[in-house]
Amino acid sequence: FYRNNVGGTATVVEVLNAHDIKAFVFSSTAAVYGIPGAAALLTEDTPPSPINPYGASKLNAEQMLQSADSANGLKSVCLRYFNACGADEDGEIGEEHEPETHLIPLALNAVKNGARLKLFGTDYATPDGSAIRDYIHVSDLADAHVAALRYLLDGGDSATLNLGTGRGHSVREVISAVARITNHPPAFDEVDRRPGDPAVLVADPGRARALIGFDPVRSTELDVIVKNAWDWMNTHRDKAMR
Repeated sequence: FYRNNVGGTATVVEVLNAHDIKAFVFSSTAAVYGIPGAAALLTEDTPPSPINPYGASKLNAEQMLQSADSANGLKSVCLRYFNACGADEDGEIGEEHEPETHLIPLALNAVKNGARLKLFGTDYATPDGSAIRDYIHVSDLADAHVAALRYLLDGGDSATLNLGTGRGHSVREVISAVARITNHPPAFDEVDRRPGDPAVLVADPGRARALIGFDPVRSTELDVIVKNAWDWMNTHRDKAMR
């Protein structure tokens, strides 16, 4: 993580400076916040306190970009993603990790392959006892990158923006959405919480809305996100078998 997010960013910044490029959009993460307090929504003014190397290395890169602005006038927008998910609406590009760790593809894989999903934690202080997260469609994230770059090219100053919806969904709600879209409820086991997992992580996207016109239209319905991911998974698997 440090090699990629800190060392890699430092190399890119050096090249930008060498070619007198003054606009840069950085993909950051809500992991910089760590385990937040009791605030209902996380704003960009919430003090960062990462609890893992991934979040810490992203925060280091953000701080590096602040220094690059002061030293060389490189303007940047740091986009703090919340839970990126979904797939291209045409089914051409989607999400696949090895190993897979994200909830929606894991739940869909449970339906597709008969694997069992793990529900980590059932005793959180949430309406149904499972953790709540802010799910943002990957195509809305792509639009935000374009909008952020246009903002910088129009003379905008450096900024840090949360990319989320302001609305959270629980793990159980995601499982229910998967069941609706696939017509097959994924099998799952209830297991203990994972260390460090907060009960709720939901963004306040107001600053992104005001500054770059961010409007996550595809992210407003969980079923849309799940359907796009399911369509891609079926298209991708079909192509892989041909």
